[in-house]
Amino acid sequence: MKESIETIKKKFNSELAAAYDLETLEKVRVRFLGKKGEITSLMKSLGQVTAEEKPLLGKELNQFKKSAEKMLEERKTELKSNTSLSLWEKERLDVTLPGKPFKIGRKHPLISVLKEMEEIFTCMGFQVVEGPDVEMDYYNFEALNIPQDHPARDMQDSFYITPDVLLRTHTSPVQIRTMEAQAPTLPVRVIAPGKVYRRDDDLTHSPMFHQVEGLVVDKGISMGDLKGTLLLFAREMFGSDREIRLRPSYFPFTEPSAEVDILCIICDGRGCRTCGDSGWMEILGSGMVHPKVLRISGYDPENVTGYAFGMGVERIAMLKYGIDDIRTFYNNDLRMLKQHQIS
Repeated sequence: MKESIETIKKKFNSELAAAYDLETLEKVRVRFLGKKGEITSLMKSLGQVTAEEKPLLGKELNQFKKSAEKMLEERKTELKSNTSLSLWEKERLDVTLPGKPFKIGRKHPLISVLKEMEEIFTCMGFQVVEGPDVEMDYYNFEALNIPQDHPARDMQDSFYITPDVLLRTHTSPVQIRTMEAQAPTLPVRVIAPGKVYRRDDDLTHSPMFHQVEGLVVDKGISMGDLKGTLLLFAREMFGSDREIRLRPSYFPFTEPSAEVDILCIICDGRGCRTCGDSGWMEILGSGMVHPKVLRISGYDPENVTGYAFGMGVERIAMLKYGIDDIRTFYNNDLRMLKQHQIS
């Protein structure tokens, strides 16, 4: 009898723990405490034990029955409140339910365009270099031949941290740092992609945006080399039949300087509202590296020449994907990624 009680206790505890719903719990109750249940049957068989064993076994069996009833009631309360479901119940899956579709990630258009630009220039032999976002005034302005009274130094245009430290307004400081580190070794052939910061915020300007600067320094470099490089870039980025033109301009760090336009990607030069009926769209600034900049950076302008260019990644992306508001890139609207199908 003693062994039978211990065996039933183990069975009861095991089946009680496995009861994951009220229906299963009721089956456990009937099996052990029903009219023909195992605990009930044991109590009925007490008459078959000796007079000495009967008081002890009867007491133990009675305590077991009360304990079992209490445990069943507690388990019932737990299942009703659904606060202590078994692991099996929590992980149970209804395989007949339809699956949930996964959202496919897409590259942001700026990342896509930036990587494409880097690939185009690295295929032309350029090396990608980087520099700090927080820059010294010397590298951001002074070494680039930007005098103290230049408008770019105005506090309304630049984000100053201290009088001599600011968030860089272009990635041109990376060119100076690269030439300083490499001088007088030739050739220098680098692009410097990265974030830049200015006090602008409208349809075509953002306080933070991205630029790609390019620099080539070597013996015998001319404006013809600059135009050939930019023509190849325009055709790789916008199509093999794309033409460019250079217009005279002014930048403190280049002389001569030129703005670069591409044949309008909307009207192919016929003239439209987007290009102001001119047939051309501006994409970047460029020019021959100013002799003062070469000299400051450790190169002799009497022996070497170079060209530089700089373009906004947002500007290129807006033209490439037909986006007319730069803020579209930064409002975190997933519909924009889906609309342009940028993989």
